[in-house]
Amino acid sequence: MRSFSFGTTLAMGAALALSATPAHAELVNAKNPATIKAIVESQGWPATLVSKADADPYIESSRNGLKFLVIFMNCEDHKNCKTMQYYMGFSDAKDVSLDRFNEWNKTKRFARGYKDDEGDPVLEMDVDVDFAGIPRENLGETFNTWASLMDSYREFIFDK
Repeated sequence: MRSFSFGTTLAMGAALALSATPAHAELVNAKNPATIKAIVESQGWPATLVSKADADPYIESSRNGLKFLVIFMNCEDHKNCKTMQYYMGFSDAKDVSLDRFNEWNKTKRFARGYKDDEGDPVLEMDVDVDFAGIPRENLGETFNTWASLMDSYREFIFDK
């Protein structure tokens, strides 16, 4: 039977961990909205970057007939943003009860539903890409999660 010292075992574990790590994962953050726009488009969705001198940028997009926004938040002078929020709403479903929203929020993760100031049901999902950012693949996966939540929310809102 072969025995290893703690130092040998630790060195072998570190070597295995390093070999399983990608050489360099591309990190993305919210500082460059054009990069996020390209990721949205890589999902097969149209994307229009809206940038105005007096407002934080956002992206308009749609998927399967559902329009949504990617809103850049926690920005410094409308640049160098730190976080994002995926946002969608329905203006044709004002009669959704608060109990129904509570049911959604109690049973779903990652996104919250509520009535906006006009009484429209909306869905929001926060995405924190602060500091160095997150791997591009992980951000792409947040869009997959968002797509699934949009479909579920539409069904939930209109299937009373």
